[in-house]
Amino acid sequence: MRHRPLRNAARGNLPSEPGPFVGRGAELAGLGRLLESSRLVTVTGVGGVGKSRLVLAAAAAVSAGASSGGRAQEQERYCDGVWLAELASVRDAALLEIALAEALGLTDHTVRPPRAVLAEHLAGRRLLLVLDGYEQVVEETAVLVRELLRRSPGLRVLAAGRRPLDLDGERVLPLAPPAPEEALALLVERVRAADPGFAPDVAERAALAELCARLDGIPLALELAAGRLRTLSAEQVLARLEDRFALLTGGARGALPRHRALRTTIGWSHELCTAAERLLWARLSVFAGRFDLEAAEYVCAGPDLPVGGVLDLVGELIAQSLLVREETPAGVRYRMLETVRLYGAGWLESTGDAGRLRRRHRDWYVGLATWCELDWFGPRQEEVAALVGVELANLRLALECCLDEPDGLHLGQYLAGTLWFYWAGCGRLAEGRHWLERTLEGGDRPVDYETSRLKALWVLGYVAALQGDAVASMSALYECRDAAVRSDNRVAAAYAVHRLGCLALVSDDMARAGELLGTALERYRAVGELNGNVLMCQVELAMALAFQGDLAGAAALCGEVREVCEERGERWTKAYALYVLGYTALDAGDTAGARRLLTECVRINHAFHDLVGLVLALELLALVTAVEGDPAEAAVLQGAAEPLWGGVGLRLFGSGYFNAPRLACRERAAEALGAEGYAARAAEGRGLGREVLVARALRTPGERGGAVPSPRPSGRGGPLGAARGRRAAADQP
Repeated sequence: MRHRPLRNAARGNLPSEPGPFVGRGAELAGLGRLLESSRLVTVTGVGGVGKSRLVLAAAAAVSAGASSGGRAQEQERYCDGVWLAELASVRDAALLEIALAEALGLTDHTVRPPRAVLAEHLAGRRLLLVLDGYEQVVEETAVLVRELLRRSPGLRVLAAGRRPLDLDGERVLPLAPPAPEEALALLVERVRAADPGFAPDVAERAALAELCARLDGIPLALELAAGRLRTLSAEQVLARLEDRFALLTGGARGALPRHRALRTTIGWSHELCTAAERLLWARLSVFAGRFDLEAAEYVCAGPDLPVGGVLDLVGELIAQSLLVREETPAGVRYRMLETVRLYGAGWLESTGDAGRLRRRHRDWYVGLATWCELDWFGPRQEEVAALVGVELANLRLALECCLDEPDGLHLGQYLAGTLWFYWAGCGRLAEGRHWLERTLEGGDRPVDYETSRLKALWVLGYVAALQGDAVASMSALYECRDAAVRSDNRVAAAYAVHRLGCLALVSDDMARAGELLGTALERYRAVGELNGNVLMCQVELAMALAFQGDLAGAAALCGEVREVCEERGERWTKAYALYVLGYTALDAGDTAGARRLLTECVRINHAFHDLVGLVLALELLALVTAVEGDPAEAAVLQGAAEPLWGGVGLRLFGSGYFNAPRLACRERAAEALGAEGYAARAAEGRGLGREVLVARALRTPGERGGAVPSPRPSGRGGPLGAARGRRAAADQP
């Protein structure tokens, strides 16, 4: 059976290259031929030789051919797109699978191993997965790639690294420096990027050609040289290189010339920097991935490097191509090429100052997480989500530092717990649980640090509950509650009771959920706690009331939450309040009001990548669509929501309460369409990608061309009343 891609789904995540791809025509063609004949192709070579640029160029060509105008064979082979996983910042092998899932755009709330999630996602797809910078986790990468290729016959992998993966069937393309004429063209192009009027005469071109030869044509070396050619002539650069060539070509005896040339070039660039620039270069090497100016100023400044001078020094390092400036969803960031960073890290180690810089880096990101948690309860939620996403590599590094330092475990517990909003609100449950469990493995800490441990425990309980792991959730929450009582920590005790109520809610025990959530609210008020967690507790209590038939009480509670959220600019908790309000409006017969509430709910949850909230809202919106008189569209939406449940983890298909909208929608749509008609439209929906699903769900009846019928009677005769009645009957002994 011919595989069909998800319609209008994302077809990849390749970045836009900042400049033109110069030369490498033969290598690019050869790489294309290897991809046609092998499912695993690896480009190897010394750092800086251009592996990443080559595989990205090849991947871009594949993507363009698969999406439009390519050969039929290529369109079929890569019909599910081309996806890039940048692994240079992954230093914890346990995060490798999470990083791949993130690159593929997967959101999974379950307790399933990430490897199983990846294999399930890839099993029926045809795509190209590009892996770049896996050297520090090469063994784990090889094992994972072997398993994914074995279980996913439509998967092809294109890797770039300093060494091959050494797997059966792997085709390796060793990448040498470009030919002399291509090296010269690259150097000239890079100089022109900063100086469009650059037009070397014959003599200058000869000097540039000599420079390329001295640098063995290594692209990274040429990039660095281009930075110097903004202020020096080619002859001056050659002269300075000559002065230091003998000094800087050292290294292991028998090393390849291109290795010596790269060391020469980076060392030469290092020597040409001022003392302050060299010092900043070394200190910036403590960052993983991107960083902003404020972080650089805090981490790197000191008596020998005044904070007021960091900005100018950053500008100089950019001018010399040692730093790259990038625009991100969180604003301007800077990053070092990995080879340049490693050179700086070596110098930092030699100064004996590496430990202090790592602790300053850790402290900055602990502070960043603290401010983000505070900002989450306010109008900057989306900005906070984007910021944490951009800074995730550095936050991971800070967590590693906490675990490595003998006296830093409590900071790790605090940091992992403080990021609860990101783990729960932005689709990162699996990674959050990874860090929470690691920081709690150290056992008890001195009483001075008990607050951090208690926070990590209730957050772990919360994350596990959202994953549907009741055993782990109860274990963490009961431990938190009992320890909080012993230490008279009333705030932690309130959070533990709240999350136990949340666990009861998703476990279908509505009576106990109502009792625990009501108690938690009383305790929150007693200690003066008011934030998104408190409001979510009120929403969860409203859910318990609504599911038991107290629609007026539920609407009153969520009306209060909505008012506070709008006053504070909070949106994530507001989305759940809108869900409950949409539920009560629909059951009262107000389909127009329910649609308005639920479309806003869908927009918010989709923006935050909150899969739990999104799938709940979509299924309720499908029921609204059925009540509006469009059973065919309702069946499509219902079918499209079904695959999302696989990534949620909450066993809501077996929940009579959370499941009520789905059952009611299926009943109505199947009655109108017939069993075969419903199945056909639901199958159509299962082929929709998430983006097109959301866009389709947000269409009004007028945009679909449908008519809105008269509403049905309200109360228990409404579209959800019968389902609640069946559930209540099932609960009777």
